[in-house]
Formats: sequence, structure tokens, C-alpha cells
Amino acid sequence: MMNLRTTLCLLALAAAAVAVAQPIDPAKLNTMIEALTRLGPEAVNANPKLKEALGKVLAATRGTPQFVQLVEQFKLADQNAGLLEVSAKHPADEAGVTALRLVLASNGTAALSAALTGKDVSAATKLVEALGNTGAKQLPALLLPLVSDTTRDAALRKQSVRALARTQDGAAALLKLAREDKLPADLRFTATAELNAVRWPELKAEAAKLLPLPPGQGDKALPPVAELLAMKGDAKRGAEVFSRETVGCAKCHIVNGQGVDFGPALSEIGSKLPKDALLESILDPSAGISFGFEAWSVETKVGEEFFGLIVSETGEDVSVKTVGGAVTKVKKAELARRQQSKLSIMPAGLQQTITVQELADLLEYLATLKKK
Repeated sequence: MMNLRTTLCLLALAAAAVAVAQPIDPAKLNTMIEALTRLGPEAVNANPKLKEALGKVLAATRGTPQFVQLVEQFKLADQNAGLLEVSAKHPADEAGVTALRLVLASNGTAALSAALTGKDVSAATKLVEALGNTGAKQLPALLLPLVSDTTRDAALRKQSVRALARTQDGAAALLKLAREDKLPADLRFTATAELNAVRWPELKAEAAKLLPLPPGQGDKALPPVAELLAMKGDAKRGAEVFSRETVGCAKCHIVNGQGVDFGPALSEIGSKLPKDALLESILDPSAGISFGFEAWSVETKVGEEFFGLIVSETGEDVSVKTVGGAVTKVKKAELARRQQSKLSIMPAGLQQTITVQELADLLEYLATLKKK
């Protein structure tokens, strides 16, 4: 027999369920959620009005942690679309991770795969982050295709590497790609940083051999990437490092009108790239070459060699800008060879010319260069 409290809950829910087309005010919504929770799945499923009320509450809470709680408590099927919305909004929170676990538990990998390969790259990247937080066994099957597909967004693929490295099977799969020389070049730095920090000794040892971290000054090993990013830097000292002759940043980049117009201008680089991407561009400059700054090797028939940017081309001439900003026009009839390089025009090894603290200072300076 139902007690008075349960009866009142039933009446409140039935009354609330009448106006299905009307939005629910927050106070009434909270009352309905509490009543439904107290009644439980058995009582709700046995009463059409209560099931109607539950449907209305689900619609009103879609995209929120409450939605996940209701789906989990009432063991609701066919809610994967709503669960994926929550997971994309809260990839690092309990609600988002739980939502994705519910999707996987309900054999919703098809819906998840569709979201990961869809046009909303931002949502897909957040889902990959949440997927990494689940520690699910399905990670390799879902994410390795993204890692290998060089036509997909770079941020999405890098997040896939980070997610894979959080599980033993995922980390082992990444190392297998590296071992077979199938790890895409633009993901090598991210994979190196993540795999050298895994908690499994055998995999960590293999990562140190296959994907060694770049050396610092005096060929000493740099700290892990996470530790470098957490270091406190001084922007003023970083500006001095940037301008230092032996470092050479100002020989190729312009900052606020100062420097040489060769590589990309950096006056607003802090607005374009987060610190981890800035660090990657320093330690592995060939991982992500900006459009229009692809390096070319040009050789003439008389043995002249030029390495730099092709800044203009006509039917008769090709103009090459070399380090320092000088532009040389070469007649096409005089060309013996020209070949695009896979390497960046920025040489690797900058970190070997400065201390670890100076690297942190340089990062801090670059991060302050923002659009005014």
C-alpha cells in the first residue's frame, strides 16, 4: 500500500505531466526529479502518467548532469544522443565520464563513432578527452583510426594520442605504430611526451628507446612536458632570451615590428596557440608547419643551392627567401632541382642553447604575445 508521501508525489507528478508542451519552471522541475527518484523505476514504469512525466523531465534536463543521473537510475535505453551531449560538455567531470560509460555499456559505439567522425570537431575532441577518462577497453578500436587519418583535425588526433596513452592497451598500440614506423610525424612529439610518462615500466622503457625525449642544454634530459608546462616563467627574461644572438628567434620572426620577416610573425602568437602547442613548436618544429611556410630546397644547374621559402613564382622565375630575409630570384630555365622539405625552416635543438628555466621564461614571453 502506498503511503501518503508517495501518493502526494504521484499527484504532483500527474498534475505536472498534463502540460507537456509547456516548459517546467526550475522549482517544479526539482520537485519532479525528487519525486521520481523516490518512487524508483518499478513504480514509474508501471504508471503511464509517471512515464510521461519522466519523459518531460528528461527533455528539460538534457545536456545536464541530472539527465545522466536519471538515465542511469531508470536504466533508460535510446538516450545515447543526450548522453553524448553531456559528455562533450563535461569531458573531465564525473557526469561526462559516466555518460560515456553508459553509452559504451549500452553498445552505443556506433553512435559514438559517428560523433567522433562527424563535422563538429570541437565536440569530437571533447568526446575523445572523456573517452580517455573512462579507461574503456574500446579505446584502441575507436581512436587508432583517428590517429592514422592525417586528413582529420590535428587537435583531435593529438587528443586521441593522449587518451590512448592513458590505458595499457592504448599505449602499447601507439608504441606498435612507432615500432613499425607508422606513427604520423605530426603526432610524434605528443606521443613522445605522453608515452615517456606512462606508469607501466616495460612500456615506458620501450618509449625511451623508440621515442626519446629531446635533450636539453649539455645533452641533459629535459624534464617531462607536464613539468615544463607547470614551471613558472618570467616574461621579461623570456624576451631577452628571444632576442639573444645565440638563440636566434629574432633572426627569423617579427614581434611588434622588431625582428626579421622570414618565419611567421609572432606578435599575436599567444592568442593563437596554448602553452603546450608553443612548447611543441620549439621542441619539434617540424611537427606542425604553418601553411605558406613550407621549406624548399632549390639547386641551379651551376651548383648554387638555396634553402628557404618560395615567396613568389611566375612562368619564368621562382623567388626564394632564405634565412635572414634575403630574396633570390632564379630563372626556371636555370633550375636543376627543387624539392619541398619535410623539415621546418626553423631548426630543431633550440632548447639545447638555453637552460630549462630559460625555456620556461621563453614560453611565458611567447604566451604574453596576444592580440590587443
